[in-house]
Amino acid sequence: MYEVVWPLAPRAVAPGTLAPRLPSLAGRTIGELWDYLFRGEELFPLLRRALAARHPGVRFVPYDTFGSIHGRDDAELAATLPAILRAHGCDAVVVAVGA
Repeated sequence: MYEVVWPLAPRAVAPGTLAPRLPSLAGRTIGELWDYLFRGEELFPLLRRALAARHPGVRFVPYDTFGSIHGRDDAELAATLPAILRAHGCDAVVVAVGA
C-alpha cells in the first residue's frame, strides 16, 4: 500500500500582477543579479553576447556591481533594490540563482 501526497503546497502569498514586457531591449539597460552560487560567471557573458547581437545598443550593469543577493536580508533587499536598480538606470533585470 502506498500513501499518495499532493506535491504542491498551498500558496503562502497571493500572486501579483506582472509588469508589462518591454516592447524591445534595444537601447535598454539590463541589470544582472546573481547569488554567486552556480556558474553566473559563465552564463552572463554568454547572455550579454546573445542579447547584444539581437538588440542594438543594449547595455548591461554587471552582477559584480550589485554583489551577491544570496543570504541578504529579504526585507532589506526588497526595500532597497528598486532604488539601487533605478540609480543604475536599469530598465530590466536578469536574475540568476543556482543550487
